[in-house]
Amino acid sequence: MNGCSDNPAYQNVLLHSLYYDNPLAIAVIDRFGRFLDINRDPYDMFGYSREELAGQPFSDLLDELSYDMTMQVFERTLAGEKCSQEIRVLHKDGHPLDLNIDTVPLMRRKKTIGIVVFFQDISERKRTMEKIRFMAYFDDMTGLPNRRYFTERLEDKLAGADKRDGQLAVCYLGVDQFKLVNASYGKDIGDMLLMMIAERLTGFFPETGNLARMEGDEFAGLLEDVRDQEDLSGRMDELMRLFEKPFELAGVHLHISVSVGISITQGAGDDAIGLLKKADTALHRVKENGKNDYLLFSSDIAHTALHKLTLQHEIKKALQNQEFLLYYQPQYDLASGRIVGVEALVRWKHPERGLVPPGEFIPAAEESGLIVPLGEWVLQEACRQNKSWQDAGMTPIPVSVNLSFRQFAQRNLIGKIADILQKTKLDPRYLELEITESITMDVERASRFLQELADLGVGISIDDFGTGYSSFHYLRNFPIGSLKIDRSFVRDIQQDPSDAAIVSAIIAMAHNLQLQVIAEGVETEEQVKFLRHHRCDEMQGYFGSPPLPRERMKELLLSESVLPMNH
Repeated sequence: MNGCSDNPAYQNVLLHSLYYDNPLAIAVIDRFGRFLDINRDPYDMFGYSREELAGQPFSDLLDELSYDMTMQVFERTLAGEKCSQEIRVLHKDGHPLDLNIDTVPLMRRKKTIGIVVFFQDISERKRTMEKIRFMAYFDDMTGLPNRRYFTERLEDKLAGADKRDGQLAVCYLGVDQFKLVNASYGKDIGDMLLMMIAERLTGFFPETGNLARMEGDEFAGLLEDVRDQEDLSGRMDELMRLFEKPFELAGVHLHISVSVGISITQGAGDDAIGLLKKADTALHRVKENGKNDYLLFSSDIAHTALHKLTLQHEIKKALQNQEFLLYYQPQYDLASGRIVGVEALVRWKHPERGLVPPGEFIPAAEESGLIVPLGEWVLQEACRQNKSWQDAGMTPIPVSVNLSFRQFAQRNLIGKIADILQKTKLDPRYLELEITESITMDVERASRFLQELADLGVGISIDDFGTGYSSFHYLRNFPIGSLKIDRSFVRDIQQDPSDAAIVSAIIAMAHNLQLQVIAEGVETEEQVKFLRHHRCDEMQGYFGSPPLPRERMKELLLSESVLPMNH
């Protein structure tokens, strides 16, 4: 081997192969930075021929931002140093090329006469890295920064907060009724709307990185140098005005509003995650209070949110520990005064706080989705108890159970109701389900669902009638047996002529549709007289009896007590 390596002919062949057959492009540059030679046709890489490059300064190819660093590399190489650097050059047609260059001095008789430059085209790799970075830090639909980018930027801003005159405010925005837009017009229109919203918001948060799409229909924005509460309010009013003008999509004009939760820096203890969490908490409160508004985070909001979270956890635990029980309120026939039905009302026997009324836990159960297993338990227990009373020889009467909107949205609800009736052996005619008016808004689904209930033999009643969106036109086509007039109308029928007129009109129109009418919240003899005069069928309320635990309800049923029949 040593013999071959010392052979000048072998060395020439080896050098020729290393230079001309090398997978890397290799150029020889003189001391003045001009091309002397290149080991391959440079057209594919640079768009120039050998003849065009010969004698041309290498600097003529450089992108402006790479000029200084490349000249420094050449100077260091001429001084005897081996260097490596990423640079950008321009192809003859003008598009950029990202190259990695390695440079070594070209020596003759221990004197540097030029530079050997090894080129590797890393443009594709750079594009791939940029794409990966974009996917990691940007939203691919709107092109806005994402949660990760915004959080890191916010941390950077907080680190330099002491150099600012004012405070930083984080705005967490949610698009109101966005799911309704998707459901009504389709996801493509929904995506177009989000892009148009992003465009409007970009004008309000102009500095790059101060606006991000967090997820779904939620955005986050950063306001800098906020002087005081008045300054913040002025900016937020301006933000809300951005949405006064409708959005036009595919010929449809959509009036869209946003809800905004805000958190503001307080001092050295601030961090990005905490500020975002506070703003998000404030946003949820705005949505709970009716949307289309903004709210600054406060400790009271945090306390309420924590209480709600704790309550939801306790409800789940209470379901596991069987802490719920049913009370029953009788329903009286106004003509005979006899009990003709009972409504099952859930109560929570908390191990520490005692009996918790439904107004304190039902909203939390609704929001968390726990109303579904709770409602299923109520339905089963009410059916079981009613069958137990019948087996004890009491006159059979229906038990009414409220059905929540969340339960209505279940796919196999009819099957579950049928299973409960079969398991408890209760005749379906002795179960009545009370649905809210909001359920009837989805006419097609409501019609199908209610018909399946009717086919099952279960009674159907519209609860709290008069407070929602029902149309008598739709009710005429639904297999409904009765309406329950909301207590808010019954309460003031003696003092408010408008409420009296509404109640009498509901009774008359319901009877024309062959529907029974039950008045809720009846508390006085005067109310009973009014309802009897207008031929209301039934009543329920404290005038007859408050809700009772099952044993006291059993005693009341056995006593066969009736309403006073005085006129």
